[in-house]
Amino acid sequence: MDFFKNLLSKFHKKQEQALPAPVSHDAPIDREIDAIYAVLVDFMGTEKLVIKAGKMKALTLLRSENRCDRVLALQRILDEDPMISPAPKESQLPEVMELLSERVADLLARRNVEDHIEKKVNEKLEKDHQDYVDDIRQQVIKEEKPGAESPQDQKKREKLEKLEGIHLTQSIMELLRPQDLSEIVGQERAVKSLMSKLSSPYPQHLLLYGPPGVGKTTAARLVLEAAKKKAASPFAEEAPFVETDGTTLRWDPRDMTNPLLGSVHDPIYQGAQKNLADSGIPEPKPGLVTDAHGGILFIDEIGEMDEMLQNKLLKVLEDKRAFFESAYYDPTDEKVPPYIRKLFEDGAPADFVLIGATTRDASHINPALRSRCAEIYFEPLTPRHIQQIVQNAAEKLKVTMDDGVAELISEYTIEGRKAINILADAYSLVLNRSGAADTVTAQQLSASDGPAVSITKGDIYEVAQVSRLYQFVTKKASDKAIQGHIFGLGVAGFLGSVIEIEAVAFEAHEKGKGVVRFNETAGSMAKDSVFNAASVMRRLTGKDIHDYDVHINVIGGGNIDGPSAGTAILAVITSAVTGRKIRQDVAVTGEISLQGRVRPVGGVFEKAYGAKQAGIRTLVIPKENDKDIPKEHLGLDIHPVETADEAFALIFADED
Repeated sequence: MDFFKNLLSKFHKKQEQALPAPVSHDAPIDREIDAIYAVLVDFMGTEKLVIKAGKMKALTLLRSENRCDRVLALQRILDEDPMISPAPKESQLPEVMELLSERVADLLARRNVEDHIEKKVNEKLEKDHQDYVDDIRQQVIKEEKPGAESPQDQKKREKLEKLEGIHLTQSIMELLRPQDLSEIVGQERAVKSLMSKLSSPYPQHLLLYGPPGVGKTTAARLVLEAAKKKAASPFAEEAPFVETDGTTLRWDPRDMTNPLLGSVHDPIYQGAQKNLADSGIPEPKPGLVTDAHGGILFIDEIGEMDEMLQNKLLKVLEDKRAFFESAYYDPTDEKVPPYIRKLFEDGAPADFVLIGATTRDASHINPALRSRCAEIYFEPLTPRHIQQIVQNAAEKLKVTMDDGVAELISEYTIEGRKAINILADAYSLVLNRSGAADTVTAQQLSASDGPAVSITKGDIYEVAQVSRLYQFVTKKASDKAIQGHIFGLGVAGFLGSVIEIEAVAFEAHEKGKGVVRFNETAGSMAKDSVFNAASVMRRLTGKDIHDYDVHINVIGGGNIDGPSAGTAILAVITSAVTGRKIRQDVAVTGEISLQGRVRPVGGVFEKAYGAKQAGIRTLVIPKENDKDIPKEHLGLDIHPVETADEAFALIFADED
């Protein structure tokens, strides 16, 4: 039959092999059967008809010379039932063909109705949802033209571009920030240690301790630039320096936001990319640890970081990768882009050197994190360091200073950054007072031959008054020896300070019934030191403290945490009772034992800075602390002692 020849010419090669060539029939019933097949081909399409015939186990029946088998094939295809059997008999064919013709007519009628309904729906959408269609059209236009923007977006972009064209001169802190390692004042040992650890072929993670404003961040940045030039350094020229602040980093237990380690934006609530959200695919967002790959991750105030986040950071340091998890990720989903799959399965690279800086005590850092890091202590700045920083800043600002200006600024702060701010405030004050700010441009001021700007002590005093500054050091040493007054030493954080202790003694009205009074706020440890000192004094001088009314006072009412003031208390009580005078250019620290031995204490290095700030020249420390501090540190005359007698020889003026 011609029909089957046309049908076979449309089949795919495999389908053509699957459907054998039919046998030609000329009887009316055969032509009716062939007509129904032709209608089905037009209705379903050739390939779909062959596929359906295969599913209904009707392909073999199609090639049969028996018209009854071919009618059975039609029955199975139209009823979608491969189990229909047996084939109708010859006598039943007219009736069966009538039913099949009605089934085909129903199919065609349903097709016409569906086409009609679809046409009505399209007309309705066109009529009632024109705005929606316009939105779709605009979306299509944007997809075809990625750079297209709405008038509102264009206006915002033009405003943004206008803002980009406005530039102020660099801020004062940018101008005066050290640009070279040689400009970092007072941190020679810390910078040397930092350089050695980062220039090694095997750089170490680091923790930097120290008070604020001494150059920890600047030193780390400059050392990295210097290390890049070292042949042994693993840092490439493009190695990044990624800086963040630990006070702004918080652990999110939901894992929805984590700028440090990275997070995953789920496709439903967090707005993954549209093409990912439409497919239900989560989107990993690598964090700062990946940005720092191959370079430095600097976390300022790392001691303020959440403890859980510190623990999570430990895992990244161990693996050198950041891993992501999401309940929305399906590894069997073929629609997941390769880069998304790689992030979930392999993680994001995070091979960097961690440098954490903190102004807090080491106890605030996770012990496991500390164990993985080398620790470097930046030293507090002395008045001489502050004066040098002020001189360097004045040269960059191209200003002159009267004699004593740098020294005056050094009395108000021990922070290099704060000293520069005081100088900058005075600079602005002079400009406005002279009227130069009204007539001279920034370029003229910065020129080498620009107008002269001179800063006086009066300008510094005015800045101090407006900013409510107070002199950082109010306790001053002197060359005059005094009875019943001594400088002890204390430490808080990374800063040491002198503690003024004074005492007076009067003979008791009744021998053996004297009263000893001590500051209530000084602390129980300091009070115990008084009783220890009384016993040692009796052994050394033969005088009983109970024969005197003694009043001991810590000037300023400070709390002495620990027994380190024991030797100082012993000396001041002895001075008050015996009348011997104490040198006022000497400071002493050390616990006193009942046997009169000077025992070791903590914080000797920091205490030396406190002594230097107060103008002390001689420092008396326990012998066992001798290795804790370099010889002639800060220009101090440092004397380690083992006994109270050795300390007295240095403390009392009449035994100098």
